[in-house]
Amino acid sequence: MRNEAAQPWPRNAWYQAAWNSELGEKPLARTIMNEKVVVFRGPDGKAAVLEDRCCHRAAPLSMGTVLPNGVQCGYHGMVFDGAGKCVWIPGQESIPPQARVKAYPTVEKQEFVWVWMGDPALADPALILDYPWNDDHAKWPHKHGMYPVKCNYMLLIDNLMDLTHIPFIHRKTIGGGGRMEQVNAQVEIKRTESGVHYMRWMLGHTPPPTYVKAAGWGADVKVDRWQEFEYVAPGSVIQWSGALEVGRGAQQNRDQDGGFSLRLYHGATPVSETECYYFWTPANGYQQHDPAATELLYKEIAYTFTEDLAYLEGQQARLSEDPDRPLVDVKHDAMRIHARRAIERMIQNDSPAIAAE
Repeated sequence: MRNEAAQPWPRNAWYQAAWNSELGEKPLARTIMNEKVVVFRGPDGKAAVLEDRCCHRAAPLSMGTVLPNGVQCGYHGMVFDGAGKCVWIPGQESIPPQARVKAYPTVEKQEFVWVWMGDPALADPALILDYPWNDDHAKWPHKHGMYPVKCNYMLLIDNLMDLTHIPFIHRKTIGGGGRMEQVNAQVEIKRTESGVHYMRWMLGHTPPPTYVKAAGWGADVKVDRWQEFEYVAPGSVIQWSGALEVGRGAQQNRDQDGGFSLRLYHGATPVSETECYYFWTPANGYQQHDPAATELLYKEIAYTFTEDLAYLEGQQARLSEDPDRPLVDVKHDAMRIHARRAIERMIQNDSPAIAAE
């Protein structure tokens, strides 16, 4: 097969620009699809994303300050509202109509700050992913994380579409407890309109170290373990993983008290052809009233992901050295191939709009 590391991205789609908790007194600098942007909360209280370049002397707005009436350029003090319009010039009463910067459609929903990098006329908020678990802090307490990663954003998606890497990379956390049990899991795959959904079951499984810490299981306990993943193109993966002791009917009802259960959102936003932002948030579904349990889960997942990132960045380095060298698919690539085809469909749908633009 061909090298897919330099796969382009759809522009007419919603991508995560930030967690809403990242917006504060300082404007937030981000690069999305090779475009420098600044993220802040505007005077109307809504999240805003602007071009990170003042129209006066091209200074980065991210070097400025967030004021009640907008983001102020730190160079000469001009202030821009959430729509990119200049609303104040120090020492000058009249404001030229051309004194504005590019603004991107932005929506804040369920703790995400979403941005649309393509044709603004096509930016429909109804297309934004629904992730209701971020709204339920009582049943699913959670914390957010974000890693800048030196790899193409689809390599990150590939990693989440083939979980047979887990018992090899993550032996100390989520991958311990029977290598071949995990590789040979029962798998059901379903292609969706927006990507792919799959379900993996490991029955009579030895629980991995992270699960044992969380649930307090003894050394002789066997569990029925599941991994449910859905890829929603272009950059979102929704996960529900967990385990219940053998005999509790996990396959008939996973939503039971006790055992181990977590929800996870994974978001990949392209920075450049060889870089991306990795947004993630694990939610504790087993000891919801214990903040220490939520913190422990966060730390375990954070450590696990750093192991992934080391491999992803290593992959990207080798692919960049020899981009035309072919790669080989195996049967476990089925979900990954469905995800890649979903992206290809989005890019094809983008093409007429990009050509017109």
